[in-house]
Amino acid sequence: MIRGVVKEYDRIKGFGFIVGDDGVDYFVHVSGLREYLKGKGLRGGQKVSFDIDRDIKGDRAVNVRVD
Repeated sequence: MIRGVVKEYDRIKGFGFIVGDDGVDYFVHVSGLREYLKGKGLRGGQKVSFDIDRDIKGDRAVNVRVD
């Protein structure tokens, strides 16, 4: 589990970026949010915790929840 801060998130488009405590920017898609967040989305500056899904396209945040 990694902690980080939402850098930006476009609720209309359903994606954005989180800066992890490790200094890396992680892509986040609405499908990677916990169920209770899918309708609300994220806001810039929110503190979050997440797991990393590593695939051929790169790392992305999944299982994202607000701290």
